Amino acid sequence: MPVGIVLAIYYIGSIILKQADVKYIMKEKASVFIRQRGVIAVSHDMRSEIVRKSIHLLIAFVPFFAAVNITVTMVMLGTGILLYTYAEFLRRNGKEFPLITKITTLAAREGDRNRFILGPVTLGIGAMAALLFYPEPAASIAIFALAFGDGFSSLAGKLIGGIRVPLTGGKTIVGSLTCFLVVFIVATRISGAASVACVIALSAMVLEILPTGDLDNIIIPAGTGFVAFKLLIV
Repeated sequence: MPVGIVLAIYYIGSIILKQADVKYIMKEKASVFIRQRGVIAVSHDMRSEIVRKSIHLLIAFVPFFAAVNITVTMVMLGTGILLYTYAEFLRRNGKEFPLITKITTLAAREGDRNRFILGPVTLGIGAMAALLFYPEPAASIAIFALAFGDGFSSLAGKLIGGIRVPLTGGKTIVGSLTCFLVVFIVATRISGAASVACVIALSAMVLEILPTGDLDNIIIPAGTGFVAFKLLIV
């Protein structure tokens, strides 16, 4: 990833943590507690969210692998989906698959542990769809929107909180604006056109805010990639 994008994402992350560190935040079901003076104590729910979004961010490596060999990258993603699916089958039957089951258990939301956790599957499918349907740079923008836009929006919403958007399943204005800002920075860096990046970021924010559950891992890259394709390539 270009150094400029890395620095920009790091800066946004530091702002999120700084804002969270200056006040107590208490959410429903005690999902997170933040204390002053640099002491941060988080609940199990928040730790799970951090692990979940850390996995989410790993999908940002896909465009770089694809630039070397897109076929091998697609095979890796498909194999990963199949392995995870098998691991989930074992977990639901009281058995373990090395490493994958432990990570899944650690990242799972409290209410998801007794069902098949779909997130990693849709994450892989979303990245594959972007590579399959869109040429560069639309494919990279779509995958980065999924990795960074969706990932940081969730963390910002959990850590900072604020006003919730009605009919979105509890998503916050802070989270949505974070998604817009991150995607705008990435799209501007890749396309070199701030006006185009603004439209792409707006589309990502609208798609992210929809109450689509784990399907947002497919909807965000598919929709954002389509907008980027129309604006930058067609």
